[in-house]
Parts: sequence; C-alpha cells; structure tokens
Amino acid sequence: MTREVKSVAVLGGGTMGLGIAAASADAGANVLLLDVTLAAAEASFERMKNIRPPAFEDPASADRITLGGFDTDLAKISDYDWICEAIVEDVTVKRELFEKLEPLRRDGSVISTNTSGIPLKDITEGMPIRLRKDIVVTHFFNPVKIMRLMELIPGEDTTKDVTDALADFCANKLGKGVVYAKDTVNFIGNRIGCFFMLSGLHKARAAVQSGMSMEQVDALLSKPVGLPPTGLYGLIDLIGLDIMDLVGKNLEANLPASDVGRGFTSFPPEEQAMLDRKQLGRKTKGGFYRLNIAEDGTKTKEIFDLKTEDWRVAEKFALDAVHQNSEDVFFSDDAEGKLVWDIMGGTLLYAADLVPQISDDVVNIDRAMRWGFGWGKGPFELLDQLNPSKVIAKLEAAGQELPAMLKTLKESGAESFYRNEGTEYLALDGSWVAVPAE
Repeated sequence: MTREVKSVAVLGGGTMGLGIAAASADAGANVLLLDVTLAAAEASFERMKNIRPPAFEDPASADRITLGGFDTDLAKISDYDWICEAIVEDVTVKRELFEKLEPLRRDGSVISTNTSGIPLKDITEGMPIRLRKDIVVTHFFNPVKIMRLMELIPGEDTTKDVTDALADFCANKLGKGVVYAKDTVNFIGNRIGCFFMLSGLHKARAAVQSGMSMEQVDALLSKPVGLPPTGLYGLIDLIGLDIMDLVGKNLEANLPASDVGRGFTSFPPEEQAMLDRKQLGRKTKGGFYRLNIAEDGTKTKEIFDLKTEDWRVAEKFALDAVHQNSEDVFFSDDAEGKLVWDIMGGTLLYAADLVPQISDDVVNIDRAMRWGFGWGKGPFELLDQLNPSKVIAKLEAAGQELPAMLKTLKESGAESFYRNEGTEYLALDGSWVAVPAE
C-alpha cells in the first residue's frame, strides 16, 4: 500500500498542537483541530491567529482549519489521512485517547503521537495490531514554525509505508529536517542534549566551587565548542529547571542500567534548592540569570552565583586565544581544558557509544543535534574536527575504554567519520555509506 498525507487531524490545542496545525495548513492540507471541547478549540484557534511571531506564514491558511471537541467531534477523524495526537505528556492520558479514536479512524490512515521522550512501546502496549502497524512518534521541536528538526520513530510493528508517508509530508510539505530515531528514552536530540545539560550541572559544580565563574563556564561551553551563546546555564534557563527535573525523572525510570547518564538524573543541591523555591529560569523571570530593572528604568543583567547562592551583577567573560579554539581547548592541560573535556568531551563520547542504540548511524545523530539544539557541528562532525586519533590517544592514555564508534574507527583504520567532502560516512561495521540527502 502507498499512503499519502493530504489532510491532518491534530488532537490537542496546546502550543505544540497549534504549531503543527498551522504548519500543516500553510502546507496546503485541510486540518481538523480538536481540543477537549469546541470552546477550548476556539480559544486555541484565537491564540493561534494572534500570537507573535505569527503562527501562519499566510493568514489565509487559517481558513483550512476546522475546529471541534473531543466530546462531540472525535468521529470526524475518519475523514483525515494523518491523525496527530499532541496532548499532555502523560502515558495514561494518551492511551485513553487512542483507545477512543482507534475504532473511529479509517483504514489507510496514519497516526502519530507527539512526545518528547515517552517510548512508543509504553503508549501502544496491548493496543490493537492495526494501531501498532499504523503509528509512529513524530517529535517536533518547539516552536514548530522555526525549528527544523522532526524526529520520526517507528515502533516494532510499524509498517514502512507509514514511516515513508509521514517522512515525505514532513520533509517536502512542512520543510522539516527528518531524523530517524529508535524507540528509546528521549530519542536522539533530547537524549544527548539533556545528558550535556544534566551532566554539565554536576561537572561544572566542582569548577565553580573552586573559583571558576559561571560566566566563564558559559563562555567555554558556547562558541569554542560550536554551541549557541546560551552555553550551559543560559540554555537551562531557556528550558526551565522544572522541565529538566521531569526529564531527569523520565531518564531515571527508563535509561538502561549500565547507562552513564544514570549518574546525572537528579540535580546538585544548589539547583535542587532553586527548583524548590520556583527559581526556574526565564519563565519565572529568573533562574541562573535575571534582568533587574531599577526604579529609574536602568537594566542590569544579574547572575545567581552558585558558590555564594546569591545574586550579583553578571560580567562578560573574554576568553584568551587558546580557549577560543576547539582544537586547542579540548586538549588544554588546565582548568578550562578539563572542564571542556569533561562536559563537552564527555557528551561526544556518550553520543559515540549510542550507535546503534538510539540511531543506526552517525548522520542522524549529527543532524539531530544541529537542527534541534543549534550545534554548529554534530558530535561526529566535531570529533572529526578535533581529530579522532587524538581523542583515542587521550582516552587510551587515561586507560578508558573506547566508545563503540571510536572503536569501529580505530579497528577499520579510518581517520574520520566522514570522507570525500562529507558525502560518505563510516558505518558501525566499518564500511563506508553514502550520506542521504537532507
């Protein structure tokens, strides 16, 4: 069977559901947007039309959206090719909704759950085989209109034509960068990105307690390693400590017993205290950073110093030449080099040990981190820049075991993970494979 998506039913009128509905309507699809009630859907639709930046590329696209409620209009999903569930991140609530909609959808329709980390197998366990064959995870990144990444995760029973139909629509109609992931906790982007953040909080703690400023930590973990200027603390402020806490709990419950990430699923004491008093980040006007506005209107950027556990004026930190250069700072024998190697290097090594667990190849991992987290280079592209042989030598000198892909690289005699101007990549079995088109 060849399936094609021309119409979309979006279930859930929250931020993600609105983004998917607007993008689909802009792509020319007829869209059904359902919320708990019609009134709730109408309120969501008004938000969609009035938010800034606009949800729609073309305001006329709003005319392609029909509204309804779960209580009265769920049967209308039978008229749509793709049913996209985008409700609350709660496996029980999702399962209850799927039990209601499965008898209502037509044969040949495809269905997806939009989740940032719940394994598909937990959602579909015990569900009818028709549902298990027709369902995938579509993990869009927020805001949908802006973020390129969309992770596509089939289940054990999902048929290839379902995956192909959604990949085609999301790539060619929605303009997304589709990355293929495995049905493992937090998929690709959040698995690696959250390891960077959670392990970073723990590993940076010793440096800060020893006198390194948090501004220096963020400076080292931004441009010198190809990451956005938010660095570590600024990135967590953007996401929110409450969200990171939920991520940590999800990882603790679902990570394999031997996964190194299990050591970083809870916060250090200072961050736990921040969470407890609701000092969460930008959403609460203050996390690690805040903007203090005086009575005369003067604005001062402040930082919550984790060493003193009090606010002070944030200072711009200028790195010297050695610490601005990736090839130098990773191997620098000083406090700065140790921090970068422990946090960013540790994240690269973590990613290098997750093939084929979270993805069959290095390309999908690299794309996920570039498209979803704004990395200048993906983990394997950055390892190539650093020179994998130097990384291997550093690990072997320290008596550390090589991660899977570095072991493959060494045993195959390869010098890099990509060759021929990036047109081929090194596979887990040591062979060279053509890089698929983006």
